[in-house]
Amino acid sequence: MDLFRPPLPSLLAVLLCLPAPASRAQTSAEASSTLASAPSASRSTQLQGDARILHALNRFTFGPRPGDLEAVRAEGLDNWFNEQLHPQRLDESALDTRLAQLPALQWSVPDLLYRYPSDAVLRMTINGKARIPADPIERAIYENQIYRIRIRQQGGIQGAPGSPQPDATDLNTQVAPAIDPQSIRTILSLPPDQRVTRLASIREPAYDALLKSLKPPQRAALVADMTPEQRETVEALAGPEQVVVQELLAGRLLCDVYSNAQLLEVMTDFWLNHFNIYLHKNEPMPYYLVSYERDAIRPHALGHFEDLLEAVAHTPAMLMYLDNAESVGPHSLAAERFKDNAWRRPNGKHQDPPGINENYGRELMELHTVSVDGGYTQADVIAAAKVLTGWTVDHPQFGGGFLFTPNRHEPGSKKVMGQKIKQSGEREGEALLHMLATRPATAQMLSRELAVRFVSDNPPQSLVDRMAKTYLSTNGDISAVMETLFHSPEFWANSNDGVKVKTPLEYIVSAVRASNADVTNYAPLVNQVRVMGMPLFGCVQPNGYAWTSDAWVNTGDLIDRMNFALMLASNQFPGINVDWSNPTTTNPGAFAQAVPTPAQEEARLEWLLLPQGASATTRAAVLQRFQAFQRQTTPDAAQVRPVAEAESLQWVSPQIVRAREDALLAGLLMGSPDFQRR
Repeated sequence: MDLFRPPLPSLLAVLLCLPAPASRAQTSAEASSTLASAPSASRSTQLQGDARILHALNRFTFGPRPGDLEAVRAEGLDNWFNEQLHPQRLDESALDTRLAQLPALQWSVPDLLYRYPSDAVLRMTINGKARIPADPIERAIYENQIYRIRIRQQGGIQGAPGSPQPDATDLNTQVAPAIDPQSIRTILSLPPDQRVTRLASIREPAYDALLKSLKPPQRAALVADMTPEQRETVEALAGPEQVVVQELLAGRLLCDVYSNAQLLEVMTDFWLNHFNIYLHKNEPMPYYLVSYERDAIRPHALGHFEDLLEAVAHTPAMLMYLDNAESVGPHSLAAERFKDNAWRRPNGKHQDPPGINENYGRELMELHTVSVDGGYTQADVIAAAKVLTGWTVDHPQFGGGFLFTPNRHEPGSKKVMGQKIKQSGEREGEALLHMLATRPATAQMLSRELAVRFVSDNPPQSLVDRMAKTYLSTNGDISAVMETLFHSPEFWANSNDGVKVKTPLEYIVSAVRASNADVTNYAPLVNQVRVMGMPLFGCVQPNGYAWTSDAWVNTGDLIDRMNFALMLASNQFPGINVDWSNPTTTNPGAFAQAVPTPAQEEARLEWLLLPQGASATTRAAVLQRFQAFQRQTTPDAAQVRPVAEAESLQWVSPQIVRAREDALLAGLLMGSPDFQRR
């Protein structure tokens, strides 16, 4: 019997019948929490005391960790927020240590594509347009992946210069040799550097056969004691592009969970969604997204919006995602040369003439700046697209950067939203970006979007207007706009506490942070974000994911969240560990009884996971399920055995029962709607 699988339909039927979110400020007084509001707080329209700190932690971070409330209380909320606005002042040494396990995230795009080639690079290698590296280990990465490509192509192209040649003419007839167990033991016994060299010497199909023959403990032993670079090499031998994708996604979650600069991470997430790019747009995109987040979004997330807009507009990722890299002015030199040479096309094949692509020009105004109601017309879209012709990417298959090509740029002056832009080549685009970044409509659009993200789904116009005024008076200083939001009475209103529903990403990261989990494997978290409908870099459309609650509230989503919470709490995700008995993760000095009552145990974990307090309905539902679990699992005195014997006899010791009870309680609390609000 699975002791961690509650009857979800009946349990959710209770939990979903919670009172409206606005009542949470009232229920916190009845909870076993450390809220210390003044006696008059219930009569105030503004959050006070610890409730104020928790509100800030729930909005400006991915959720409080154990000890965050006390730390902010000691430092002072205003001082804490000021530090968050200046992330360079914060100690991120622990985060840097974890990020060192993902070395590919530090490389340039050309280096990534060279060391861990995409299929496009490999196809060019097969066709003789690129060479295989001379280094034997890097060569092995290429040769293994080329073999797999040829298998997929059922033979593919043979005989290309410098490409590896399989022994058999028909690749599909090759059978991997049987793996000798002694050979596996020999490989696993080698020192890490020799192990990597030995693995690189094994060619396909033998390498895949080796990996498939390994049992889970042997898989772990294969990369044991390796440096991050060595581990990456072993993974790249099995699939180089996947290494880049895995580290890209893992890096986002790692920073969200462990960074002390939480406002920077929340704002990075905000801008990555605002300037959304789809991971699978084309083959080089995962490689470019590494640089996009690291070099364009993160450094400008709390700076000036115009600098951020400029950085994004010059990234190959955005230029390729919205097809501006293919845009050619209809009267440009490139277009004229095409017309002159069209009659020379071989075999009389028809080829459409190059032309402008309106995608980026449209989304630049509709989604990135003035918004759909910002006063632009279709003529403005076409003019903006003409301004941006020639903004392209230099050899994207090899990881080249931004390139302005004058021969593809539309000549002549243009007029966008009533403003004339004189002919000046690349500077035309910069003038367009400046004009859009400084318009009042942009200030309104960005201020509203920030208010929706941080305040409520329908923020007061008075707040949006003050934020927009700050934006215009500070030349688009994002930090100044956030300060206006932080000091606004609307942000601290009781009526706005707990009204936001966490997105899947916010929910998963907040659960990991609240449980103080130690994460060494991010793949389960990446998968869970996908299961809940919000895959990282997975939104196909350029408008990104919704920040409003209606997009994330339905019965199916809540069941997925409950299942995740129960699995996280009971350590069912490999590489993610939670210790509910660790005194550093619970209220020190509280509920120290050796055999606590169910209510005391629930209060102990509620203090950790819901410091603002759970509603009476949530607490009653959790305790009801907890007590039913106790009746099912508490052994008779005669059944108690040492742990090893109990496991062999399928009996359970009291210690194991206690651990399972804690996991169930914690999972139910994290799966409750109270935890899903912020």
